[in-house]
Amino acid sequence: MGDKLAAKEAVQAQNVPLVPGTEGAIDDLDSAMEAAKEIGFPIMVKASAGGGGKGMRVVEDPAKLAEEIQRAMSEALSAFGNGSVFLERFVSSPRHIEFQILADTHGNIIHLFERECSIQRRHQKVVEEAPSALLDADLRERMGSCAIDVARSCGYVGVGTVEFLVDANRNFFFLEMNTRLQVEHPVTEMITGIDLVEEQIRVARGEKLRFTQDDLRIHGHAIELRVYAEDARAGFLPATGRIDHYAAPEGPGIRVDSGVVGGDEISIYYDPMVAKLCAHGMDRDQAIARMLRAIDEFSIVGLVTTLDFGRFAIDHPAFRSGQFDTGFVAKYFTPESLDRPWSDEQAEAAAAVCAAAAEPSEHSNEATAPASGWTRRFN
Repeated sequence: MGDKLAAKEAVQAQNVPLVPGTEGAIDDLDSAMEAAKEIGFPIMVKASAGGGGKGMRVVEDPAKLAEEIQRAMSEALSAFGNGSVFLERFVSSPRHIEFQILADTHGNIIHLFERECSIQRRHQKVVEEAPSALLDADLRERMGSCAIDVARSCGYVGVGTVEFLVDANRNFFFLEMNTRLQVEHPVTEMITGIDLVEEQIRVARGEKLRFTQDDLRIHGHAIELRVYAEDARAGFLPATGRIDHYAAPEGPGIRVDSGVVGGDEISIYYDPMVAKLCAHGMDRDQAIARMLRAIDEFSIVGLVTTLDFGRFAIDHPAFRSGQFDTGFVAKYFTPESLDRPWSDEQAEAAAAVCAAAAEPSEHSNEATAPASGWTRRFN
């Protein structure tokens, strides 16, 4: 499952839906062009062993395909020691939805519902929430069952994440499986009450799962903001330096996972994540309100961080309405957004999105209905 091509081959036997693409790695540029024409542009070049957005290119112009394939190969080889790449159809306006799974050594596999991970920069997640405002009970059941099939396809044991793309017509496609505990696991813990690290250890000791799928319920709503030492105004470039003062927020529903204190250095040698700020509420509205308060109370002095971006994103009408996709940052964010959250044009567009979201939907349910009302004005 650590190799995307091998993973696609493994899940095909389980009839898991896949994004149309090449069945194997690209051998030469001529065959790549033929395959691309058959799949259709725009097309995605992806590293077989990739992750975190590395070795990934979107190609809209056929004339640039060869160049982008070579660049993806070079980046993948440098990052993963494996330069293999393949092609997939580019899914426009997708949602990135992933399912947490847990499997023991006795053949028991369950899922612990989904996480919405569509707020991204450079193909990497910045904001995650559970449950997703997009899914209704039927789609959740179908995707969760599919995630279990993916885990079964490789005899998986332990905690893992099965990732999907969901298109504008609510069709979902297997993206990849992450064979580890993910950064965003706290939001799953907050809505299920299950300690995933504890369960991972129990499974490693050979114990059977202590609960079944029918035992699990979604309790409230949780949101996580990855707090990075990055400058959003400068294209999210890393912002290294010394933390002069660090004070994490507290209060009902707030959880902060961090490994830093005042006086620590954030260097160029490690991931720039400083902390994971999580908020849980009885519903999505309350989780958003608690998150915004926690962001305002989070004090990190000496570093530029993504706290301001997090406030912008989570308070944005498109996020509040639940009507957003992986193009959120490109569509709504500019450096000036941190000074004045929305231009007149953006405010108009966002208001239209919210108006559309307010219309009754056959897909809404009590657990995932979009939040209503804004706590802040455009200006």
